[in-house]
Amino acid sequence: MILCEWKDFNTDADTYTLETFENTVEDEFEAMMVMDGEDIPSYIWTVNYVVIIKRSARMYNDISFIKIPRNPVCE
Repeated sequence: MILCEWKDFNTDADTYTLETFENTVEDEFEAMMVMDGEDIPSYIWTVNYVVIIKRSARMYNDISFIKIPRNPVCE
């Protein structure tokens, strides 16, 4: 489901609010995709990036962000 309003989410290490996410990726939130039955989004769109949420679970549940430019300039 695509959400156009921010929905806070948690990992074992952190709680992600709109403010903490925007500070982390240094860009402004636009939308997020949350799959059915999941608490953590799979993708988050910002003004300049599509952010892929990569899950990692070693000793505890954590995530990392992979930023892909939305409109890359090709020369």
